[in-house]
Amino acid sequence: MATTPLTQRDYTTKYTPSWCPGCGNFGIMPATKGAFAELGIPPHQIAMIFGIGCSSNGSNFYNVYAFHGIHGRSLPVASGVKLANSELTVVADSGDGDAYGEGISHFVHTARTNIDITYLVHDNHLYSLTTGQTSPTSEEGMKTKSAPFGNIDHPFNPIATAILNGATFVAQGFSSDIPQLKELIKQAIKHRGFSFINIMQLCPTFNKLNEFPWYKERVIKLEDEKHNTSDYQAALMQAVRTDGKIPLGVFYQIEKPTYHDRLEQLKTPLVKHRIDRIDITRSLEIYR
Repeated sequence: MATTPLTQRDYTTKYTPSWCPGCGNFGIMPATKGAFAELGIPPHQIAMIFGIGCSSNGSNFYNVYAFHGIHGRSLPVASGVKLANSELTVVADSGDGDAYGEGISHFVHTARTNIDITYLVHDNHLYSLTTGQTSPTSEEGMKTKSAPFGNIDHPFNPIATAILNGATFVAQGFSSDIPQLKELIKQAIKHRGFSFINIMQLCPTFNKLNEFPWYKERVIKLEDEKHNTSDYQAALMQAVRTDGKIPLGVFYQIEKPTYHDRLEQLKTPLVKHRIDRIDITRSLEIYR
């Protein structure tokens, strides 16, 4: 941890974000940087891995180690980074199309491993980088560029999926509630194991259904309902509630051994293992 107080400026590059005016990314980024600063994690000890989408050019705007990968592949790259150097704080960052469309298998299987990384998903219910096609979380009946007569598919439920597949920290935030989102990100980073936050996000350019007044009528806070975050059944009930409300906060959190806890060879970060005495000659013999 840093010995002098850090601020959001320490995580900011010289590049200006190219997002549309009013984009929810302008709320998520300060929440994330604020969380880093308040946790006192120096920029050189953070690795952020991005997929493809409007949010993913954030790799240009965070002054940390950043990798801009291919569509849906932020989680396997983030897992590789954590396996190589467990001393880094590793954050994977995706959009809903990237995470729940192309990257759905990685989402499910990373949750099962309980590897100690944080996954932030910007959920604006569309593929907005490609100008507004239906995504897995688009509302049923929602009219989009690829569904001009209304989406006929039932929306994907990321919260229930994460809980059912073994994620040990599952939460939901909102891009317009930066203070709460910052606290959720801090909790997620501090959690030992796979931590996941679905972040409801405004897209004023292409999403004319899920605008701020729409959210204002629906969002509630789980802490106001005295929700027990260690209760598996209660978490699932909140994830599948049918009263039209959108819960924000921590749905589920438990302590379980992480991926690194279960493998003796990972007790020491791989980047610190001595390799000068390792002879791989015999392993290569079969390829001759």
